[in-house]
Amino acid sequence: MNSFDFDSTPLDDAARAGWLYYAGGLTQDQIAATMGVSRQRAQRLVAKAMAEGLVHVRLNHRIGACLDLEAQLTERYRLTRCRVAPDFGPGGDAARAIAQCAAAELERVLRKPEPQVIAFGTGRALRAMAEEFTPPDARHHRIVSLLGNIGPDGSATLYDVIRRVAEKLRATYFPMPVPVISDTPEERAFFFHLRPVQTVVALAQRADVTFVGVGQMNDDAPLLLDGFVTREELTELQALGAVGEIASWVFDANGRYIEVARNALIGSVRVEPGREQPVIGVAAGLGKVTAIRAALVGRLLNGLVTDEATARALLQ
Repeated sequence: MNSFDFDSTPLDDAARAGWLYYAGGLTQDQIAATMGVSRQRAQRLVAKAMAEGLVHVRLNHRIGACLDLEAQLTERYRLTRCRVAPDFGPGGDAARAIAQCAAAELERVLRKPEPQVIAFGTGRALRAMAEEFTPPDARHHRIVSLLGNIGPDGSATLYDVIRRVAEKLRATYFPMPVPVISDTPEERAFFFHLRPVQTVVALAQRADVTFVGVGQMNDDAPLLLDGFVTREELTELQALGAVGEIASWVFDANGRYIEVARNALIGSVRVEPGREQPVIGVAAGLGKVTAIRAALVGRLLNGLVTDEATARALLQ
């Protein structure tokens, strides 16, 4: 028996192996000897540490090709903020690829000494950012959600962002306590007449900085996969020219919101075009290019965090 066996859990072992490998610089053979396990188990533990998010690796060098893409995107789309991350290559997870750059952008905002109201949408990329960022002392900021946190079946939405951000910051946060999609316009109106909801809406509308995901409206649309539209509704929206959505509000290829009856059911604050305050889209993946381009053209976004492959496609 070795000294690491006492009361250790599988995650404890993975965390220790990850620490020895990434911080201690030990080889897998050395980790195996130190922990009293086989080399194969040491290898699996190191891999588990990364897969479970127990270890975060931060790239501290801005790659020249990424900087060039940032400059081109900034000029093409008149952006106020732009970060391009190295991509993981074909088949890589785009949300994970941009998580570090998005986290760095969030940390830049959080380091501001003056109190900020920071609004968040939802989605896999924003959730990855929330897991990746290192919290500074930022309890003077307020964190607010752009959209409801209740799914169609009454459960909490899958990719909750503000709770995780606020939890790490120990900051005051304001969730939107309404369904993402109400059953009737009257139900939605009732929710938005409630004083706590009006407080959250007012905060979100005057946010100093807003971070949003961008959803595509093709056949693997997040709205469809998460149950917020049916297949028939998606087909109807596509026929009307829908290419993307932000906080469940659907827009066309020119970045103009599409006026449909469904809008009277949406439990979120709409990001209006041409805002002066930063509205930063955190999105990557070739399947999202059309949606991201439309949001940029329509000035729904004035900032962007993406990866190399997506950036190049946006410049074509």
